[in-house]
Amino acid sequence: MSKIIVNQISKRFGKTQAVRDISFDVRAGEIFGLLGPNGCGKTTSIRIILDIYQPDSGFAEVLGGPMSAEKKAKIGYLPEERGLYQDVPLDRCLTYLASLKGMRDEDIKAKLPVFLEKFDLSAHAKKKTKELSKGMQQKGQLIATLMHDPEVIIIDEPFTALDPINTQLVKDVLDEERQKGKAIIMCTHQMSQVESLCDRLVLVDQGRVLLMGGLDEINDRFKTDEVLVKALTPLPSSIKGVKDIMPMNGNHKLTPEEGVQPSQLLKMLMEQGVALESYKVLVPSLDEIFIRVVEEGKRKDE
Repeated sequence: MSKIIVNQISKRFGKTQAVRDISFDVRAGEIFGLLGPNGCGKTTSIRIILDIYQPDSGFAEVLGGPMSAEKKAKIGYLPEERGLYQDVPLDRCLTYLASLKGMRDEDIKAKLPVFLEKFDLSAHAKKKTKELSKGMQQKGQLIATLMHDPEVIIIDEPFTALDPINTQLVKDVLDEERQKGKAIIMCTHQMSQVESLCDRLVLVDQGRVLLMGGLDEINDRFKTDEVLVKALTPLPSSIKGVKDIMPMNGNHKLTPEEGVQPSQLLKMLMEQGVALESYKVLVPSLDEIFIRVVEEGKRKDE
């Protein structure tokens, strides 16, 4: 079931076409990556979903229909620009933000200590927000996003200022929310986090969709016939079925001859007595796919 539906939305600001005919949906129980270079239309799309901007055409639906005040209380939004009050203690700030989402005082008193403990902020709850490190403030912002138990979660660069330990903590928390059936949109430039977390993604550039699909589907679409092998003995200079051999960080990248599939190549290597420790079909990283798709999109516009 789709918790968010974006259908052919377009938005222009003066002479700038920020968004043009963007469509996607976000389902319950998934993390959906909304990706693209700076200025590509991600933030405008999110603001249309949140009913901050009205689209020039198309529409966005949340939780089964148009946005309403009641639905806004069911959304957790972590913007890239942080919004914690700096001159008040962290616990007081989070209490106030939770009350804006309609939480009752007794629920806040019960849940806030649990979240502070979970994010390792209990010892810092009475400190003014401005006295906390950027990483601690980021975790506080995440508490404000999640504590009211939203059905829809929209997070923009959630790993900013976090060390590896806290990055893993946040990843675990987001996975827990997914397991609860939440619909999560994640915007980030950290492709490694997208690869480890997202079920599906859409790549936007210059206000339009360039690529959309599941991670496995996208990897299959961009995979090559090249393989990476680690041999137990030196490789011969010429191997039947191999067009090119290139050393690569202690391994070798093999490019098969035309018509030779990776599965066939493995059999051919074994028949020729090539002893292998490892054999892996090369799939470009999401970073490489991202760059390739964006550059191809720019060339089409030239």
